[in-house]
Amino acid sequence: MNENMKWFKEAKYGMMIHWGLYSLLAGEYDGRSSSNYAEWIQSKLQIPNAEYEKLTEAFNPIYFDADKIVNLAKNVGMSYLVVTTKHHDGFAMYKSEVDKYNIVDSTPFHRDIIKELADASKKAGLKFGIYYSQDLDWHDYNGGGYKSNDIETAGTTWDNSWDFTGEKDYDICFENKIMPQIEELMTNYGEISTAWFDVPMTLTEAQSKRIYDTVKKLQPNCLINSRLGNGEYDYVSLGDNEIPETTEVTENGAEVDYNAVDGLKPSPNGLYETAGTMNDSWGFSYHDQNWKAPEDIYKYKKHLNGLGINYLLNVGLDGLGRIPMNSIDNLKAVKELENND
Repeated sequence: MNENMKWFKEAKYGMMIHWGLYSLLAGEYDGRSSSNYAEWIQSKLQIPNAEYEKLTEAFNPIYFDADKIVNLAKNVGMSYLVVTTKHHDGFAMYKSEVDKYNIVDSTPFHRDIIKELADASKKAGLKFGIYYSQDLDWHDYNGGGYKSNDIETAGTTWDNSWDFTGEKDYDICFENKIMPQIEELMTNYGEISTAWFDVPMTLTEAQSKRIYDTVKKLQPNCLINSRLGNGEYDYVSLGDNEIPETTEVTENGAEVDYNAVDGLKPSPNGLYETAGTMNDSWGFSYHDQNWKAPEDIYKYKKHLNGLGINYLLNVGLDGLGRIPMNSIDNLKAVKELENND
């Protein structure tokens, strides 16, 4: 096993950060509530882009502090970060030359938070990874997902069917936005240790391979998760909040019993990860107070790590750039339980 895979195998615990324009809405819009996944609110409530874009005028997270966030992660025993650079709404949380619909060009904040978090992670000795929604993009006419609307979703449709009703061609979005933005992220932010892709329902085999090869060309040591799709990956992302019960022994050694996860095969490198939430939502939500007890989070972490699976635990920053108090308290309590075990 080479060094970049070795660190992941030994990492055990990381912080995922969901943050975007949806954080301002916090699960509520026009007297209505989002689904459990507040980051899906634009689709759930079919908010037109012309209305959703108004959030850029108010997005000024004056309390965002990359060093404070990274140091919290480090102090509670986490060894890597994975941060949303573009979620399904199409809004980039970094300075993109490809599309002005980004935090630097379209908001009064005018700061590249991906750069700040990458720099803070490097300074603290944590590995830095990026989340990028490579299929869905509700801000682009040709954003993907339109082939998958018979599958249950946290919104109303996977694609933006409320603004864009004509025939769509994902290839156009892929060439004009998806690939150029991935190239930006892999070029402009120093070492990227993990690339976390999501819901690959529209991509062809050739497109998944092109993304994989491009990431490897620009970031040879970057590990790519299985949600890129079409069998192009370095490590397996289990289902959201998935806690498998057992392992099975194969001729390659201990492998996770992966029968419950559709469309994925066991990791050829023995690398696995479960991304989980501390309440129900990934994005910040006012109405979601269904917080997991620290004892349960610690139990899940210990169990997953015992199976050789990393636990990537999510925090959803609020509209001002803060980690919610409940998240901070729970993270510290989990660390205390670990110290006393």
